Amino acid sequence: MIAEKVKILLWLIPFAYLAGSANFSILLFKCMGKADPRSRFSGNPGTANVVRQSGYMWGSFILILDIGRAALIVLLADELLKDAFSLWVGFALLVGNRYPVFHGFKGGKGVATYLGITAVMAPFFAAASCLTWVLVYAVVRITFIGSFFMVAVMGFGMMRYFHWNAVAVTGSLLSLALIFHAHRSNIANYQAIREKDPHAGKA
Repeated sequence: MIAEKVKILLWLIPFAYLAGSANFSILLFKCMGKADPRSRFSGNPGTANVVRQSGYMWGSFILILDIGRAALIVLLADELLKDAFSLWVGFALLVGNRYPVFHGFKGGKGVATYLGITAVMAPFFAAASCLTWVLVYAVVRITFIGSFFMVAVMGFGMMRYFHWNAVAVTGSLLSLALIFHAHRSNIANYQAIREKDPHAGKA
């Protein structure tokens, strides 16, 4: 049983990484003959930056693709593994999203991908995280702070779903750490803005 699970993980984790390495917004912009989305605004090839550059329709399209891919891969992992190691497959997907081999190892921040993972494993917490983002953003009007609260709710939900199993806790904490680390430029930019204008309310 253990040997069979190891065999599955040996191909499923690299598969998840490679799947996450295909960045939909970069590919979409290339097909549309537009500049790399990483070249403007935040430099992040994610939903928010696509919205800034191409509007809500294309941003929503990328969001659905990111969530859908994550959900399908974690569904596959759950079907094959049927335990908390599915979260490690999800972590591999996040690593691919953040450090994509196909795009110079400069990718997205993983929030939409993590939402897709959570939607499969703990749908209640996925929905709660979206509501949390809306509420936090309504108060602070800062996108990345809303995202921090959002992923924290999702991480808690994933660990609770697996009854605080050590494998689940480790996989979840690694995923959260990767997403928080990916937002370090947002934190630095916000701090710089606050230093120039202590009353600034947005970043």
